[in-house]
Amino acid sequence: MSLLSGPPRVITVGAELLGESLDAQAVARTPVAWRPPLPGTADALARVLADPRRAAANELAVRRLTAARPHLVGVRPAALALELPERTFLHAGPPITWERASGPMRGALIGAMLLEGWAADEREAAACLAEGRVALEPCHRHRTVGPMAGVVSPSMWMFEVRDEEHGGTAYCSLNEGLGKVLRYGAYGPEVLRRLRWMGEVLGPALASALAMTGPIDLRAMIAQALQMGDELHNRNRAATSLLLRELAPALVEAAAGRAAEVLRFAGGNDHFFLNAAMAAAKAATDAARDIPGSSLVVAMARNGTDFGVQVSGLGSRWFTGPAGVPDGLYLGAYGPADANPDIGDSTITETAGLGGFAMAAAPAIVRFVGGEVDDAVAATRSMYEITLAEHPVFQIPGLGFRGTPVGIDVALIARTGVLPVVNTGIAGRVAGTGQVGAGLVSPPAEAFTKALQALTEQSAIE
Repeated sequence: MSLLSGPPRVITVGAELLGESLDAQAVARTPVAWRPPLPGTADALARVLADPRRAAANELAVRRLTAARPHLVGVRPAALALELPERTFLHAGPPITWERASGPMRGALIGAMLLEGWAADEREAAACLAEGRVALEPCHRHRTVGPMAGVVSPSMWMFEVRDEEHGGTAYCSLNEGLGKVLRYGAYGPEVLRRLRWMGEVLGPALASALAMTGPIDLRAMIAQALQMGDELHNRNRAATSLLLRELAPALVEAAAGRAAEVLRFAGGNDHFFLNAAMAAAKAATDAARDIPGSSLVVAMARNGTDFGVQVSGLGSRWFTGPAGVPDGLYLGAYGPADANPDIGDSTITETAGLGGFAMAAAPAIVRFVGGEVDDAVAATRSMYEITLAEHPVFQIPGLGFRGTPVGIDVALIARTGVLPVVNTGIAGRVAGTGQVGAGLVSPPAEAFTKALQALTEQSAIE
C-alpha cells in the first residue's frame, strides 16, 4: 500500500526516449545504464559467475596484485639476467612466427640481428629469420616485458625489478627515446649506434649508480608521479624526473666522465621511466597468477598482429584476437594508412591499473593521444565497471584521490560490453619507418570472450 500512497519513484532502463519524455515533464527518475552481455557469452558468463571459487579467488588475486612492492634493484645485460637460450630473441605479445610478423616486428628483429653481429646486412638477417635460424619467444615467457616490438637480444641491458612483498622478479629493456628507434621497427645506422652506446655506457653507468643508491621503491615513485600529472604509459615526465633525482648524485660519482651524457640522454627522454614502470607492473601482475577459479587478467599484450590476454586461473595460455589500429594523432605527414596494428607489452601498465586506466590523473595526455580532457576523465571512470578494486596506493587527485581502477575481470567485460582503454604509440607499418603517432585503441572483444569460455571448461575439469 505504501507504493500507492507515496510519491512515484521511476527507474528508467534502456532506451532514453522514455526518460527524456519524463525529464520534459519534470518527473524525477533514476536512470540505470544497462547493457546486454557481449553476444554469445550469456551461458559462459552464467557459469563463471556461478563458480563458487570465483569470489575468493579474485579477492586473493587482486589483493596480491595491489600488495606488490616493486623495487628497482639492478641493471644487467639480458644474457646474464634472463639466461636466454642460444640464438634466441624475445618479442612483445603472444607467440608469433616470422611469417606472421608485422613490419615493425620484422624491422626490430632485423635490427637485433645486426646489433648482435649475427648477420652482415639486412638481407642476410631477414633470410636467417625466415629460415628459423633464430628462435623467437614471447617476453612474458621469461618474466620480461618489452615496449612496442619488444625485441630483446643478449647484449641489451635490462631493468631488474623485484617485488619485495612476494619475491618475484621482472625485467624490461632500457628506453631508447622516441622517433626512429628499434622498438618501433627502425634499424638504420643511427639506431644501432645508439643501442651500442646504451650497452657500452648507459647500462653500466646505471648499474654502478644503482649499486650505490640501493633499491629504489618504484611503487612509491609511481604513486607520486600520478599526483604530478603522469599516467605511466604515454606520459612519464614526472616519473622520469623523480627517478633521475634519485640517481643523479650517484651517477656523478659512479660514471666518472660519462655522467653528463648519461643524464643528458635520460633527461631528454620523457619516456625513460616507462620501461621501469612496465617491469614494476609485470612484477605486480605476476604476483596474481595461477589462482584456480580467478577470472582476473594478468597480462594484455600485442605483437603487431594479435592482441592477447592471460588470466590468473588459466596459467600461461594466451587468448587472442586481431590487433586493432589505434585512433590518434600522427607525426608530420603520416596518417592512418601508415599505421601498423597495435603492438607492444606496454599494456601491462593498464593491466596494473595505470596507463589508460589512470588517464584522469593526466589530463595533458590528450595533447599526445588526442581527445579532450573530459575524455580522459570518462575513460578512467568507465574502467571502474570492469575492474574488481581500486588501488590503495595509486590515487587520482582529480577524482578526490580515488584509487585507480585495477583488477580487470573477463566476466565483467563480458557482462558490460566495456573494453579496456589503452593509450599507445603508433608504429609505422613498413619495417624501418619508426614511430608515426600516438593514440587510443580498443582491444578485440574475442580475446576476453575466449578466456571466459576457457574458464567454464577449466571449472568443469576441476
